[in-house]
Amino acid sequence: MNRTVRIIFATGNKDKMTEIREILSDSELEILSMREAGLETDAVEDGKTFEENAGIKAAAIAKLAPQDIVLADDSGLEIDYLNKEPGIFSARYLGEDTSYEIKNQALLYRLSGVEKARRTARFVCAVAAALPGGRMLTARGTVEGYIGWEPAGANGFGYDPIFYVDAYGCSTAELTMEQKNAFSHRGNALRAMKEELIRAGVWK
Repeated sequence: MNRTVRIIFATGNKDKMTEIREILSDSELEILSMREAGLETDAVEDGKTFEENAGIKAAAIAKLAPQDIVLADDSGLEIDYLNKEPGIFSARYLGEDTSYEIKNQALLYRLSGVEKARRTARFVCAVAAALPGGRMLTARGTVEGYIGWEPAGANGFGYDPIFYVDAYGCSTAELTMEQKNAFSHRGNALRAMKEELIRAGVWK
């Protein structure tokens, strides 16, 4: 007898899972993190796009849970003036073990003297879904903004302290979690993926 299909997200990050469960809260399916499902992957994310990297992670976990819907994401910061760096290398920029305080200061230094109009940037998140049977779906979400002149705020993480949005007039690290979730790149990508799963006929 086949068990009920689950949604497994390829992450062990508790904060990310809170956001995921909130956005997908109307699903009847059980939503688990990779760790909660007892799964691990050492997949090498060597894709050339956010979508490729998300797909690599989703496919790796799907091999271990072929009956389930496996979701994975890849995200990063694109700065137009820097030819969309750090992009897919956002987590590895200046080294995986380098603190984001150092990463942020380095980016601010590279933008020294650059006017606001040329400091445009965006957070990008791609979500991939590996479905039972082998089909793969992808969706992308973005948030447009600009790189400020100094870090601000303590509510976010990563590049949040230097990423500013005009709608709020502050960095994303100065927003509440509720404000950020309402328009976050991951939230937008997950909502878009939900629509893809509905169209695919696998959403319950």
